[in-house]
Amino acid sequence: MRLHLPAGSARRTSADHWTFLFGQIAVYSFVILLVTGAFLTFFYDPDMTRAPYRGSYEPLRGLPVSQAYASTMDISLDTRGGLLMRQIHHWAALLLPAAIACQLLRMFFTGAFRRPRVLGWLVWVALFVLAMVTGVTGGLLPDDMLSGGTLGLIQSITLSIPFVGTELADLVFGGGFPGDTVIPAAYWLHITLLPLAMAGLFLLRRRLVRRNGHTRFRQAATAAPRAASAAMFLFTCGVLAMLGTLAQINPIWNYGPYRPGDITAGAVPDWYMGFLDGAIRIMPNWEPTVAGHPLTLAVLVPALLVPGAFFTVLAAYPWLERRLTGDDGVHHLLDRPRDAAVRTAVGAAGITFYGLLWAASANDQIAVEFHLSLFAVTWFFRVAVLVGPLLAYLVVHRMCLGLVRREREEALHGRETGRIVMDPDGGFSEIHEPAEVRELTAAR
Repeated sequence: MRLHLPAGSARRTSADHWTFLFGQIAVYSFVILLVTGAFLTFFYDPDMTRAPYRGSYEPLRGLPVSQAYASTMDISLDTRGGLLMRQIHHWAALLLPAAIACQLLRMFFTGAFRRPRVLGWLVWVALFVLAMVTGVTGGLLPDDMLSGGTLGLIQSITLSIPFVGTELADLVFGGGFPGDTVIPAAYWLHITLLPLAMAGLFLLRRRLVRRNGHTRFRQAATAAPRAASAAMFLFTCGVLAMLGTLAQINPIWNYGPYRPGDITAGAVPDWYMGFLDGAIRIMPNWEPTVAGHPLTLAVLVPALLVPGAFFTVLAAYPWLERRLTGDDGVHHLLDRPRDAAVRTAVGAAGITFYGLLWAASANDQIAVEFHLSLFAVTWFFRVAVLVGPLLAYLVVHRMCLGLVRREREEALHGRETGRIVMDPDGGFSEIHEPAEVRELTAAR
């Protein structure tokens, strides 16, 4: 059965639910990124020319550094408000993909990706990928040791591409590693094409919402006042300002300028790249030879094939579900996760897979902190990423069916109250109350 609701009606009722704030937080984080990024562009220099450092940080005085590193140091230590702006910018870059991820999870588990909002789902998936790419390109700009580690990973991934990897690496790095062209190229990509693409997608998403209206829940939702949007913007700004003021992030003066061959202990990539790092860490060292060419599966599979397959399935899921279920109708009402047991179980399996890869990026820290063998921890994650999603699917699927079955029984026989009465014949029975009574009591 197809249910058609007026778009205006859906727009009036659904936007009050608190879960719709995830999309707003993503938009507000993007706006803050644009404002703080515009400030930083006045002081940052992407030039890779090396010269002795003459800034105010004494331990680095006289050390050869690039202009990119020196300008980032000047922003952090010698520009009024520069460190605050830089740290707010970095925290906003972490919050943006987190808000988008929560929005995708909300849409997935409630079925908000179905017709007529399939394009909206693709917009959010594309925004998630672009947010990660934008964060990576921004992380390259300081030219510090953490930036160099990311460049080394990019080089390894590029070289692992069969047949064309070497030529592509020469093109990216200008013929040598790390080269003098990759950071200037990343800078212009970071401040022009990527923000423009994301801004275009946010505008497209807004237009789609205006055309199709918001979805809404079947039951009465927890309402929020109309001023929640403005309040959430101010709250997002306040939280990011507090984090930028009190929580230090990416202290490049501690890492030092990038020097090939050195490593930075204790430095890890931003959270959204943890799954990639974990996948590379636990992948076996497979490198077969095909037609006389070495095939570096140890990098190719975890860094390209696994993320590519994951995001392809994520983007194509609306069509996959439509084909498997035969549901081609228009949906304006959202599902409760328990009412779509298969979809919820699939989502739980995907979260488990992503989370285990994310946790595997700390396999060395786990081994040290819990006094375990690094070899044993690595093998645990190798097995867990295969078995864990299957177990999560089975457990969550059974939980959803159990919750629906319990609700059905309560609707037929009422809820158990725990009150026992004795009848005139001396027998005992428990008093049941209709499910609607309990729901009305909870609503009050």
